[in-house]
Amino acid sequence: MTDKEVEVKAPKIEFPVTDYPVKVISDTGVGRKDRILEIVRKHATINDNRVDERQSSTGKYTTIQLHIVATDQDQLYNINSELRATGFVHMVL
Repeated sequence: MTDKEVEVKAPKIEFPVTDYPVKVISDTGVGRKDRILEIVRKHATINDNRVDERQSSTGKYTTIQLHIVATDQDQLYNINSELRATGFVHMVL
């Protein structure tokens, strides 16, 4: 590698993370927040004091931000996969 080449690596997360933020963007609909929280609770402990919900300006989409205890990369992958499989979740950050 030359001086001008820079190797880019994904940042490593040191687990466990006791206050890991998760943002879920979904279609707005009745019961969607409850379903999202149900899925996440299957995999992680949620800090119930740090759950926020906001709708887009048009009301078409809802963003739910929550904080979990993240234990490993597989846990985060499983949460993401199950949320995306609902069909109403568009993005998990």
